[in-house]
Amino acid sequence: MTQPITWFEIPALDLKRAKAFYEHVLGIQFKDDTMDGTNLAIFPCDREHATGGCVVQGPGYAPSRDGAVLYVNAGESLDAALSRVPAAGGEITLPKTALPPGMGAYAHIIDSEGNRVGLHSARG
Repeated sequence: MTQPITWFEIPALDLKRAKAFYEHVLGIQFKDDTMDGTNLAIFPCDREHATGGCVVQGPGYAPSRDGAVLYVNAGESLDAALSRVPAAGGEITLPKTALPPGMGAYAHIIDSEGNRVGLHSARG
């Protein structure tokens, strides 16, 4: 198995607010979709070579600070992404933390919906 995670979903109570949060913090644009009454904002990615995921709003999805933590790619600069978190309505709960040499750095945030999410940058 070369790709243990194939898809992730970040729950949202207010999809518009959650999209605005991640678009502001990560500097990305989502693709909107719906499936079986569930609204999706899909992260941009090359599904052939990367794990895909979305922010999702619908029955059975509830934001949480507990449980598994997924790490979203913060791009070239973790510092730049973290600097945008408070203005976007989030909170930094674990500041930038260096990983072993060559692995970059990570941090934990609480997003606009109340989810604990990790941000990672291979560059630090």
